[in-house]
Amino acid sequence: MRVVAMILAGGEGSRLTVLSAHRAKPSVPFAGKYRIIDFTISNCVNSQIYDIAVLTQYRPHSLNEHIGIGKPWDLDRIQGGIRLLQPYQAREGQTWYAGTADAVYHNLDFLENRDADGVLILSGDHIYKMDYRDMIAYHQAQGATLTIGVRSVAPEEAHRFGIMTTADDGRITAFYEKPKEPKGTLASMGIYVFNTDTLETWLHKLHPEHPDLDFGKHVIPAMIDAQERVFAFRFDGYWVDVGTIDAYWKTSLELCDPEHPLNLWDTHLQIRTRSQERPPVKTGVLGKVQHALVSNGCIIQGEVSHSVLSPGVFVSSGAVVRDSVVMNDTYIGPGAVLDKVVVDKNVVISAGVRLGMGEDLNTPNVEMPDKLHTGITVVGKGAYLPSNLRVGRNVLIDAGVDLSDFKGHTEIPSGASVHPGRVELPAATLHAQAERGDATNPSPSDEKEQVTHDR
Repeated sequence: MRVVAMILAGGEGSRLTVLSAHRAKPSVPFAGKYRIIDFTISNCVNSQIYDIAVLTQYRPHSLNEHIGIGKPWDLDRIQGGIRLLQPYQAREGQTWYAGTADAVYHNLDFLENRDADGVLILSGDHIYKMDYRDMIAYHQAQGATLTIGVRSVAPEEAHRFGIMTTADDGRITAFYEKPKEPKGTLASMGIYVFNTDTLETWLHKLHPEHPDLDFGKHVIPAMIDAQERVFAFRFDGYWVDVGTIDAYWKTSLELCDPEHPLNLWDTHLQIRTRSQERPPVKTGVLGKVQHALVSNGCIIQGEVSHSVLSPGVFVSSGAVVRDSVVMNDTYIGPGAVLDKVVVDKNVVISAGVRLGMGEDLNTPNVEMPDKLHTGITVVGKGAYLPSNLRVGRNVLIDAGVDLSDFKGHTEIPSGASVHPGRVELPAATLHAQAERGDATNPSPSDEKEQVTHDR
């Protein structure tokens, strides 16, 4: 069975807050040197699938630059290889993909030019290792027209997924897309194997009725109602949807466990990525690293524990990084302390800054209470934090924030947000300030500290 792969990588991923505000979720850095989409692309190559389309939409520039012509995955090929497919203006007026199946529908010409028997449709924002050949073989053995990769999830998480019921032979008898009251815990992984002719038939049939055509909402239920042979393929390996800040932070730090089931050092199912040429990790005389993932190009003069550092992070003398994820080329100044934070790329954390301070884990973020409420503080790409700033829990510091944007605040309380030009404080803080009659805190120096990297 000749199979081509189509990776859906155009989602906005708003639950990752500022991490996905300026990039597609699949291009968010993960596990130090990787991007989230590296896992899906590597799975394809490890399954000997070398004809791949990546369907992009939301802020695709970072993703396009990362994938390029696919050379790190041996996909720079004349026949097959990897293609980046973006929405385009057509005569019928299509400009944006309105649903997962709609995205595939508008790229059916990719399939028509491939003469493939089957189509493997994948999500580009999940962390797992899988040899898809096992699922394809199962699909053929069952005589299926559609096979869905499934796994059991915790009951409290079931509402986030497509949930299904199956017969004893594995045939799916009912499918419910993100039900409010789930009737089971068998969840779709967003991995589908279609017979090509079946996929084309159903997309053409359903699209006139559903311009926002979606696999979970429309295609799968319609196929089940029509008695198509739709089967579930159970996957018992490691698989995580890192679509929330809490899941991203937790999954990242779990990789520090030497017994973690996702083995990044396994050469049999190797995860590949586009790597920059960087020097080795260097530690200073007082540098200390324990229970951590530290990527190439990092310089550690302070202490790093139970954390993940992407390439080029500089940890100054006296600085402490614990329970945190720090992305590429971030500078952490002398005496700074990071505790349970996620820091994006190219951030400057000046001397004496305290990020993630205090025991107040329960005050949710004033703007995103449903996304930042577990004590994790997030700093966006390119932010510049002034010296001796104290920042609480569940704080959002937006991308590009500079010294002047802190508006004289030397302490940012738990639950606050800092954006270019404004600081949003939680209601409890404003109420307390009003009762005390507090004035604005003295302004920190506007003079940026000199950042030097001893490389």
